Amino acid sequence: MTQPPQPPPNDPSQGGFGAPQDPPPGGFGAPQDPPPGGFGAPTPPPADPYGKPPAAPQAPQAPQAPPPGGYGSPPPAGPPQQQPGYGYPQGQPPQQPGYGFPPQAPQGHGFPPGQAPQPGYGFPPQPPQQGYGYPTTPMQQPQQPGGDGPKKFSTQSRIIVAAVVAVALIIGGGVWFASGDGDKKKDEASTSSGTKGEGKGGSETGLGGGKEKAPANIKAEVGFQLPQPKVTDVTTVAGSWMTDKAYVKTGVNEIVAYDLVKGTKLWSIPLGGQVCAATQHLTKDFKTAIAFEAGKRTAAKKYQACTQIGALDLATGKLMWSKSVTVTTSSDNAARFDEVTLSGDTVAAGGTEGGAAFKLADGAELWRPKPSTDGCYDKGYGGGEALAVVRKCGSYDDPQLVIQALNPTTGAPLSSFKMPPGVEYASIVSTKPLVVAADVGDTAGDGSGISDFFSIDPASGKLLTKIAVDGEKYAASCRSTKVESCQHLAVGNNRIYVPTEEHEGTGEYGNTNEIVSFDLTTGKPTSDRADAGDRYTMFPLRMDGGNLIAYKEPPYDKGGQVVSIDGGTFKQTVLMDNPGDEAIRDAETSFSSDYAEYLYGSGKLYISETMISAPRESSLGDKEYLVVSFHAS
Repeated sequence: MTQPPQPPPNDPSQGGFGAPQDPPPGGFGAPQDPPPGGFGAPTPPPADPYGKPPAAPQAPQAPQAPPPGGYGSPPPAGPPQQQPGYGYPQGQPPQQPGYGFPPQAPQGHGFPPGQAPQPGYGFPPQPPQQGYGYPTTPMQQPQQPGGDGPKKFSTQSRIIVAAVVAVALIIGGGVWFASGDGDKKKDEASTSSGTKGEGKGGSETGLGGGKEKAPANIKAEVGFQLPQPKVTDVTTVAGSWMTDKAYVKTGVNEIVAYDLVKGTKLWSIPLGGQVCAATQHLTKDFKTAIAFEAGKRTAAKKYQACTQIGALDLATGKLMWSKSVTVTTSSDNAARFDEVTLSGDTVAAGGTEGGAAFKLADGAELWRPKPSTDGCYDKGYGGGEALAVVRKCGSYDDPQLVIQALNPTTGAPLSSFKMPPGVEYASIVSTKPLVVAADVGDTAGDGSGISDFFSIDPASGKLLTKIAVDGEKYAASCRSTKVESCQHLAVGNNRIYVPTEEHEGTGEYGNTNEIVSFDLTTGKPTSDRADAGDRYTMFPLRMDGGNLIAYKEPPYDKGGQVVSIDGGTFKQTVLMDNPGDEAIRDAETSFSSDYAEYLYGSGKLYISETMISAPRESSLGDKEYLVVSFHAS
């Protein structure tokens, strides 16, 4: 996964959006090895969601004591599994096992990078290096292997292990079918639309159930298409919301509401400057929050400081309030913010100069973290049903990240979890349950920003489980410089749902993928598996009660689809099937899914850009859209 392009710093002479940005990943030297005993309770290698039998167990070792102030709960009694090193044995390149074949011994976090998607329309080509405050670009060459990773099994050993596993499965009453060369695998009790194996829900579990139902006619029509506004430089247009009456989108120095179907302009909210951050969280009465620049951009001053926090009433089309705060109580300089979020009645904004929180109703300041002698500051917040913060401490070249659950009204920490060494950035995936994503030691290797998910108990701050997600298998991503920016995943039913990477389908040509899940208590893969189907690829959009809403990217001759996946049976229901006409399909697929915002609700789909720029010479003849929409009835 590539990271989206970001606008240049607000003002080069002033250090951009606040204090100098954190150094690029990998800037602190070689990745650190994990501490003895791992980051919490050792977890046996989970069964692979693709249906492969588990690798041979490692020989038990004597338990090792966790490091001082360990990362999570102490390990349980019994010998822990051997921890794989971060990398592969020197001189032995990693080998990806084919679908349906027994995996090799654990290889640690994958190093080979993924394929970099092409920039979407409106995104200028990015140089292959990082600048301060810019997102990670995909690596073009595999990293050099390092560390003393576990040795691979010999071919004979793998044959013996596979035979033992097969016998065990037959004795246990299960039959495992596998085929090589990228063919799909199915458990005897599984289908492409749902499974009934261990860890499944089903009607008796209470999983499933949502508001989104298939309309009488799932064949969608084009709603409206909005052209990109003309700008002369890279401009952030992040922020899109749906109300019961309008689709609302960030424009240039304004927020604009459009009719849900026709796209006619209903109202606009003028702003003093360009939106630089927005939250997707929305109250039941359609209020939300944004951060915007202190003044309009001009030819003489192209970049403005992102210092203004504001609350929007999307039901009435009003800017309820806007304000800035000083860096400290003794300073007159306005604090600059990188992001903003919403939790209940609390608006929280964070950045390299610290954070602040305001009351949604009137903008009254609720709290502001006090200056810290150890260099700690609130990098950013995660909102929604609860509030959590990524707090960065330590020195510039030896940072320490702490995840805290907060009281939204007072800002008081309810619990703290110390991230392991080697983590320079972390993203909050969900606050209830509390799930954090990070690239430990820069080992993801694919630019996704995710090597592991951390499931944390918000009451005690203890680590419930750590889920390793191989960058060669899974396709979710987070922006390293943003705390609340993860995409192509969803959390619900005490699971985290992620898409797999694309791979060959069963047809003659075209790739496909699946959505699978992991249990947030055990860290193990569940039997959940939803297949995109030949030549389609899919990723989660959001939860709908206990169901999952997902978008299917289309092949060259069809339109996209929106499906609902039952949380209990994992059966798919098509909610929307978009037209396959060439012109319509070209408009729908002109957006890069890594950089666009997708909103679906009540039979309506909106796809919009988050960043635009001046047209490139190579794209002058192409239509560039700010928004395209579809509706089914």
